[in-house]
Amino acid sequence: GNSGLSTCPICLEYFKDPVTIECGHNFCRACIAQCWEGSDTAVSCPQCRETGQQGNLRPNRQLANVVEIVKRLSLQTAKGAGEERVCGEHQETLKLFCEEDQTPICVICRESRAHRAHTVVPIREAAQEYKVGNCCQGLWGCCCPSQEGNVDTDNVPSCTVTGRSGSTLAPAPGPDSVTLSPVDVTLDPDTANPNLILSEDRKRVRLGDKRQDLPNNPERFDPSSCVLGTEGFAGGRRYWEVEVGDKMRWDLGVCRESVRRKGWVIATPEDGYWVVRLWDGEYQASTSPPTSLPVSVRPSRVGIFLDYKAGEVSFYNVTDRSHLVTFTDTFSGKLRPYFCPGHNAGGTNAAPLIICPVPAQAGGNLCP
Repeated sequence: GNSGLSTCPICLEYFKDPVTIECGHNFCRACIAQCWEGSDTAVSCPQCRETGQQGNLRPNRQLANVVEIVKRLSLQTAKGAGEERVCGEHQETLKLFCEEDQTPICVICRESRAHRAHTVVPIREAAQEYKVGNCCQGLWGCCCPSQEGNVDTDNVPSCTVTGRSGSTLAPAPGPDSVTLSPVDVTLDPDTANPNLILSEDRKRVRLGDKRQDLPNNPERFDPSSCVLGTEGFAGGRRYWEVEVGDKMRWDLGVCRESVRRKGWVIATPEDGYWVVRLWDGEYQASTSPPTSLPVSVRPSRVGIFLDYKAGEVSFYNVTDRSHLVTFTDTFSGKLRPYFCPGHNAGGTNAAPLIICPVPAQAGGNLCP
């Protein structure tokens, strides 16, 4: 339905105090303020990347009215769903969840002394995590009905899905016709979120139990739990493989070297990320909205093939040597391998992502 028009592209919730920025895109006032926090006056739109001045925010009252109507309608249609909960102290929607205190908090609570040093995740992510134990009800009070509408399951990768930047998903050649140049990928510790633990040889990454005291250098992702490969690619054909084992969630792919490292990552092609993820049993291409990928054999190892000049990133299930999906786009600047091991989900997802050696023959492990 229309829920996409009434939800903020940053928090994916109904707009709260919507504002329009110079390029015409709309966001919740608190979301865009948080997104631009620490930037100087010149800022860029998280959706289209157009630059503008931070001060030029226009309240969008008409949109606020539309949102109220949509909320009322979806409340009537969502059988028994309660309203979004609001922080008693700050009157802000409870969009975040503090893992230490096991409690929903708002964006203002997060900056307070009480939660500043804690691990905080978007409440949707926590709700997904707790769905596994069916205690989602207690977390949200209700599960937001618009969530179901955000996943587009009709698009399978044999058709072409065009994103805003012209990024498309397309069928790819079978693995036997892919001549690969295996590349030795290592993880770059300077980009690793402080909660991530890298192995000595920089081939494994997992989420630790606590935040490490690391320098807050500009390359480091924070608060998103991701890390990049050390080498950037500005041409050529590159192939690498990652062992995902029995993990229940992970994100893998490539991103522009120039992506913003501070603030929550929105991993879509429009934002410079070409990513496939597993999220509690569902494999998705991280388009906007996500594209569900039909998978018959669960991959325990994933192959990623970047053909820079052709503008393609292809993902393969090495376990049954099948093609998962291909993104086509126009690349510029350096691209780097991207890894996110996902939240530990109470220990069920604590295993590391492991970069594997690839046999040097053409096709690596993909060829019979």
